[in-house]
Amino acid sequence: MTISLFELFKVGIGPSSSHTVGPMVAARRFLDEARDTGVFGKIERIHARLYGSLAFTGEGHQSDTAVLLGLSGETPDGVDPDRVPGILQGIAAEAVIKLGGERTITFDRDADLVFDYGEPLPAHANGMRFQAFGAAGDLLAETVYYSIGGGFIASEDEMAAEADIRTGDGDVPYPFASAAELLDTGRVTGKTIAEMVLANETVDRDKTEVIAGIDRIWLVMQDCMARGMKGDGMLPGVLHVKRRAKQILDGLESARGINAKLPHECMDWISLYAIAVNEENASGGRVVTAPTNGAAGVIPAVLRYYVESCPGADQKGVHDFLLTATAIGSLIKLNASISGAEVGCQGEVGSASAMAAAGLAAALGGSNEQVENAAEIAVEHHLGLTCDPIGGLVQVPCIERNAMGAVKAINAASLALKGDGTHFVSLDAVIETMRQTGEDMQDKYKETSLGGLAVNVVAC
Repeated sequence: MTISLFELFKVGIGPSSSHTVGPMVAARRFLDEARDTGVFGKIERIHARLYGSLAFTGEGHQSDTAVLLGLSGETPDGVDPDRVPGILQGIAAEAVIKLGGERTITFDRDADLVFDYGEPLPAHANGMRFQAFGAAGDLLAETVYYSIGGGFIASEDEMAAEADIRTGDGDVPYPFASAAELLDTGRVTGKTIAEMVLANETVDRDKTEVIAGIDRIWLVMQDCMARGMKGDGMLPGVLHVKRRAKQILDGLESARGINAKLPHECMDWISLYAIAVNEENASGGRVVTAPTNGAAGVIPAVLRYYVESCPGADQKGVHDFLLTATAIGSLIKLNASISGAEVGCQGEVGSASAMAAAGLAAALGGSNEQVENAAEIAVEHHLGLTCDPIGGLVQVPCIERNAMGAVKAINAASLALKGDGTHFVSLDAVIETMRQTGEDMQDKYKETSLGGLAVNVVAC
């Protein structure tokens, strides 16, 4: 099975793809399925219960907000972030919710939306249960969903069919389930990874539509960076973290006229772009999952480095970058995970860094083997990275971690391009190592805020 570029790169809002975007999609889907079964018009009470990581870090990740928005009919790519406070205030003040934006029913925020700190649901750390009741208290509908990273959700039945999903080839001209298979197909056909992914994307969409969609994704990323570099004041939440992107930008611009620049200043710009995106994400702004919200700054920062600093950079290079990154993200999602709640931050920033490294290597003219090597280097040097957000907020260490992941991606691409593509450790082996490491990692280091920095630094 292959995963579409438009599934890995989704336009949504912060602060988390698995904890914000996923629950919003699940809540909206629950209502859509109620319509399909004919019970939507009979619903008089609705109940949502969040389990596991969604409970332990749900408040800091605004999972409760996401559920309320989804039940109100909003979508991650359609909701206006500026309207969110008004929607929430209306629900709280009037103790009602307008289901799907159509029907108003009573809603008790404390009783009908619960963080359950007991045992997580069995299939994934990010579980949620939705129930709909009629006027007599009769159960009309009940569904369990899992938010499995990057804004993807799956029902219980879909999770049970995961093995079939992973092994399916899909109706595309160039299916791949491993990096080895992808490289073999490239050798046989003479096509680049970007060309194969583009051919797969055009099965269901016209090529011009695909290219326009890629351009829109890049535009949203640029807009996010621009907003992040203008933002000032404190990030929301109990940590009172000061936004730094504007200050960093002001310092870099004031030094433009100085002749004696430090050679590593280019890294400051890369870090600035990554930090700007993730400060915007932490503020609940509009971002692109790349492949998650928590790691959303890595790919835009590296792509902007390509556009602004690499000779010969052009729009085709931007397309090749994101198409190639899609292949790497697909492999990691299918064979390991991009969810911090499942494998730690190696699955979020580590995956983003690998995708960015591969994309940059491709945009700079690297061979398929060099591209695979770049991704392998980036993943290898994020193995074991924990997810331990202080206060359950996607702020510390998450924001700086994106800057580090972006710099590592460029380093990985550079090392790969200096070689001929042959190397000792394969990308497939590293992805499998990520999966095994995630299984072995204690739950307190997997987005629960029960270990690491989250307990060694006071969250106030």
